[in-house]
Amino acid sequence: MATTGRSLELYYIDGRPDGMLTAEMFNWTGHVLMAPRTQIAEALAREESGYAGVYLLLGERDDQPRAYVGEGEDISARIRSHDVNKDWWTSAILVTTAGNKLNKAHVRYLEARLIEEAQKIGRTPLDNGNSPSRPGLSEADIAKMEAFLENILIVLPALRVDIFIQRARPALARSSDPVPVLAPTGGGVAGAATFMLTVRKYSITATAVAENGEFVVQEGSLARLNWEGREVSRSTYADLHDELKRAGVLAPVGDHCVFTENYAFTSASAAAAVVSGRQTNGAVEWCTPEGVTYKAWEADQLNRTKSAAA
Repeated sequence: MATTGRSLELYYIDGRPDGMLTAEMFNWTGHVLMAPRTQIAEALAREESGYAGVYLLLGERDDQPRAYVGEGEDISARIRSHDVNKDWWTSAILVTTAGNKLNKAHVRYLEARLIEEAQKIGRTPLDNGNSPSRPGLSEADIAKMEAFLENILIVLPALRVDIFIQRARPALARSSDPVPVLAPTGGGVAGAATFMLTVRKYSITATAVAENGEFVVQEGSLARLNWEGREVSRSTYADLHDELKRAGVLAPVGDHCVFTENYAFTSASAAAAVVSGRQTNGAVEWCTPEGVTYKAWEADQLNRTKSAAA
């Protein structure tokens, strides 16, 4: 993935945050159009919808998130057929290029690679009946399509499409091994710290590392077998707990689940909720081996940053 900053422009076509929008990046020929199903007729009437490209259909089926990845030389024709044959999707994303520069082999390659990425990550089940093979492209065309794919995977998360976000992380240390709190470096901000969360009632212990702006629960940590929190939380962390079980990140073992890989959460509370099987305040539940809460540790990092800036 890219290591330098990128400039992304989002344009809300009708001025509504929940309506159609386009996304473009500086110095990239790609063009992304996102539309709710309620506006699909207007979306398919746009010129770029008749171009060659790839598309995603997003929605839910049987109370689970669902996605479909497709390609076409005329995307609008393909989506019109899905409008009749697939009733579960609620939004569509069309990826084309300015000037209609992609050909059939290009879009078949992009479709195959997007399906590969989605299946590898396993966040959202695909409605695709098969996994298409990559078409034969020249070495130069493969390089161009891989660069094009990289930009797609940068743009989609900005549209809150997370099925291609990889949150698995390389193993740093076994959960049974102590991970030291690193000494302050550079401007005085600690490089990493380890935290533990224990649910004694259920004999659960989990270890996590805060590093590089991520909160990573480590492989081998335990979690509740099922979500036991109140139903009001179903739309947030309960769904995440279910998603990680479906993806194999949480593997049921006896009365618990075990993390099969290091997994990066967006917050300490999200990690604590999945481990505990209920909504909980991760800022105070996670503690360093010395007993310092994540909240106190975070406050110390902010103070160090302030002192370094001064």
